[in-house]
Amino acid sequence: MQRMLIAGDWVDSSNGRSRPILNPGTGEPIDEVPLATEADVLRAVKAAQLGKAAMRALPAHKRAQILIATAGRMERDLPELALLLASENGKPIRQTREEVAAAARIFRGFGEEAKRLFGRTIPMDAIPGMERHVAMTIRQPIGVVAAIVPFNYPVELWAHKAAAALAAGNALISKPPSPCPLTLLRIAAILEDEGLPRNAHQMITGPGEMIGSLLAQSEGVQIITVTGSVETGISLSRLAVGQLKRVFAELGGNDATIVCADADLDKAAEGIVLGRLARGNGQICCSVKRVFVHSSVYDELARKLTDWCARLVVGDQLLETTDVGPLISEQAAVEVCGLIDRAVADGAKVAAGGGRHGAFVDPTVLTDVPTDTPLFREETFGPVVPLVRFDTIDQAIEMANDSPFGLQAAVFTSDISTAMNVAYRLEAGGVMINWGSALRAETLPFGGVKFSGLGREAIHDTLIEMTEQKSIVIHNALAAPSDESVLSNAERADR
Repeated sequence: MQRMLIAGDWVDSSNGRSRPILNPGTGEPIDEVPLATEADVLRAVKAAQLGKAAMRALPAHKRAQILIATAGRMERDLPELALLLASENGKPIRQTREEVAAAARIFRGFGEEAKRLFGRTIPMDAIPGMERHVAMTIRQPIGVVAAIVPFNYPVELWAHKAAAALAAGNALISKPPSPCPLTLLRIAAILEDEGLPRNAHQMITGPGEMIGSLLAQSEGVQIITVTGSVETGISLSRLAVGQLKRVFAELGGNDATIVCADADLDKAAEGIVLGRLARGNGQICCSVKRVFVHSSVYDELARKLTDWCARLVVGDQLLETTDVGPLISEQAAVEVCGLIDRAVADGAKVAAGGGRHGAFVDPTVLTDVPTDTPLFREETFGPVVPLVRFDTIDQAIEMANDSPFGLQAAVFTSDISTAMNVAYRLEAGGVMINWGSALRAETLPFGGVKFSGLGREAIHDTLIEMTEQKSIVIHNALAAPSDESVLSNAERADR
């Protein structure tokens, strides 16, 4: 059985309970992990206070060395890590290789950025009477960061939070996703091997609601960073506000794509398929979830998407030929197909797919979708593309913005003026032009508006968010100029 990491040791839960981790495609057990108790969480928070002091004393070059070495180990062990991730998560093996490689890149990027936490000097002579003072700012770690990670891209999303926290000199408590914690536990062991101070990192497995609630309420945690549902984000924020704790929350979206009459339809179809049907099994927060298509090209795009679906291979996520693997659980697949059935009952037509086999959902294209059906109004986590017609760009933008979410969006057009107009007017944290919305790079600020969350994640942005800015003033550090020297300088200027 794989153990969890608390106080520098790999331990079972305090009551000895555990849960199996299953391959979502076959239902077969892969391993077991502890089910942490409240006592385990409190012990981890207490240990993190020791880790906080150790990390604060660790110089930037050492933090950088640990993160960069960890990135190297992840790249060296990529085949093993990708196989484990595919087994427990369900994403096809080619995609889990990409995810582990991205996480290694993120660790290396934060390692490099750890050496560039710059302060500033502040001109005090702008204020009368303070001309002789010298002022500067420095950035210091905040303390303990709790990172709560979802199942869909657990390694990459954890890397954005964990590497940032450690690069900034904070201690870290990680809560991996309950269905697929094994790969993160393996990487946590790499971090320990590469010289992370004892107690600097805790990784707790167990009930998400209990662990998250305790971390949010604890005085020993200064930051909560979470990717999850709106309900989770709101609940943690309410608990954290009592401690004036910083909360960064990426809470998903119902991302809109607008396909204009002058769009390259082959590219649009490819962007939609790779942004929804053939990436992450449709379980991506910024994936293409609502597609608005100009009436003049609606039928042709629907046909191209249907042709794509016929070519996608659904099956065992461990096979190189697989494009779409199982959802995270059979229950998740049941829920997605329930939303498809409801949409059909509401008037939508199934152009492709729509079937379910255990935890597998066939890539699905729906046409004539009513905009008030739950599959269209809510965030649907599965390989489903709903199409809606529009006649004017104003109509498309209005429908796209008619959502409580605003994570990312996309527009396909050959006209740069149209592209920029749409990008400016869409209510979203990011807009992709001539590609699907499921695009994320660690150098770009990522996050949403409205109920899609709070804050932005990126190599530079997150590092700044996870530090405190401190002002330091040296009183009367500069010598006061004498009247004679001032007069002399003025006389010289006259001459």
